[in-house]
Amino acid sequence: MFQALFTSLLQETTQRSLWLAGPELALTAGIVLLLLGRLLGFDKLIPPHWIALAGAMAAFGLSLAIFYSANSTDPTAADEYFGVYFSGLMTFDKFGALVRLFLLLFLVFVLALTVLSGIPDAEDGPDFYTLLLGAVVGMLLMCSANNLLMVFLGIEMASVPSYAMAGFLKGRKQGSEAALKFVVFGAGAAGVMLYGISLLAGMLGTGDFQEIGLRLTVLFGNADGTLSDPVRAATIRTLLLALVMIFVGFAFKLSIVPFHFWTPDVFQGAPAEVGGFLSVASKAAAFALLTRLVLAIMSAGTASLQDLYLILGIAVGVIAAVTATFGNLAAYSQTNMKRMLAYSTIAHAGYMLMAIAAMMVLQSGRIGGDTSLAERSSHAVEGLLYYLAVYLFMNLGAFSITALIRNEIFSEEIEDYRGLGYQAPVLCVGMGLCLFSLVGLPPLGGFVGKLMIFASLLDAGYVHWSMWVILAIGGLNTVLSLFYYLNVLKTMYLTERPAGATTVTFPAWSSAGLYVMLVTVPIIVLGVHVQLVSNAARRAAEVLFLQ
Repeated sequence: MFQALFTSLLQETTQRSLWLAGPELALTAGIVLLLLGRLLGFDKLIPPHWIALAGAMAAFGLSLAIFYSANSTDPTAADEYFGVYFSGLMTFDKFGALVRLFLLLFLVFVLALTVLSGIPDAEDGPDFYTLLLGAVVGMLLMCSANNLLMVFLGIEMASVPSYAMAGFLKGRKQGSEAALKFVVFGAGAAGVMLYGISLLAGMLGTGDFQEIGLRLTVLFGNADGTLSDPVRAATIRTLLLALVMIFVGFAFKLSIVPFHFWTPDVFQGAPAEVGGFLSVASKAAAFALLTRLVLAIMSAGTASLQDLYLILGIAVGVIAAVTATFGNLAAYSQTNMKRMLAYSTIAHAGYMLMAIAAMMVLQSGRIGGDTSLAERSSHAVEGLLYYLAVYLFMNLGAFSITALIRNEIFSEEIEDYRGLGYQAPVLCVGMGLCLFSLVGLPPLGGFVGKLMIFASLLDAGYVHWSMWVILAIGGLNTVLSLFYYLNVLKTMYLTERPAGATTVTFPAWSSAGLYVMLVTVPIIVLGVHVQLVSNAARRAAEVLFLQ
């Protein structure tokens, strides 16, 4: 019996699991080569960024091949890819495949930026790229996690290298202080989340996502039970405590109020390249994992939990509204570009969390018997995926241009951007596109992403009116954000360059100029040709609901 089990496990691993984990293995191979290069000394012959870029491109190519195989028009060819692998610890579907594709494309762009900006230097390159690839491996695991164990493992694998990257520049007191804060707060949040995971797994007797809903149905399947029953009341309190503690870990990762406090200091102290990476990659992976976990918990089709899920959805919506409002109000008074973008990141995490809130409220209505809400729930996730795709370009573009301007004027203060609009038009026009898209102005991609999320809030309002209030707050925040984004452009274009200030010459057709165009042009394209991403996002979202 043991031999048969071992043989079955070996066949499943070699024939399917290793293929589906190809992107993670490619990045791991890149990490091993970087470490061997440092050990054996051939990193002097082959620049470490080429090794890292080769690993990232190989991972992206494998992910693209798997994505297209999963989206094959032949159902027989596609079906062999779907489902769990590695003995149920991981799962593969179109949703995870699309997010993995986003993350690996983003990694390639970040690696290209580090080469252009010169951070890290040649001596520290192997260490930095090892940390960067290692963090992305953890994020890829987060996208496909199918077990509470993998939730914690993936988040920690993504977080620990991020702590080191935040303080990577040597001799910078501000960077070291930021990294220390990041580590201390991150360790506390991880401990709280781990305790919540242990509570949930201990109460249900499983960590498998596909079993969580079934176990909850068994626990709360008796519709006649009420909170007056002390056993039922204690069980619900334990469940609620576990969910809140798990959400603390996600809130820290996503910079959600009140667990946002590390973000401004870390982004200001870390290089702009690291800030851009943390602002996009960690958000995409964490939102993908949060979506999976929420749907696993809410798959319990018992009416006795409907009210609890509705309350949780409304609570998440309130937190999202507070996060967006705080981020926008705090960004208004910032004078450092990276710190302003940090608060902007907090605000946009709030916008994206609104999609999760809308999905939870719609799902609570679905549990109540309205099966037509399944498609509307998928629209909320579709909007989230589209927003993440656009956010990749507009936020990376803003941080990239900040890094390139830093290399020219040796400052990241907004006041020092005076008059740059006429000396470096490529950088400033690119920054304008990124900032206007972050506001959500048409016809840029940020407008379409916000419109999709707001449309899901409008749908959720028919289940509970509070979502319409969240929608109104989201619209008001869009107007508020316009003021501090315009302040940057006003400084660039409407004020003169001070006498004696560094003259910036930035050729449009230089490698850095072409990079700026490469990351900013998609913002326009995604705003005009919505179907380029929306079709894939729709198919990826539907598999989570319509099955």
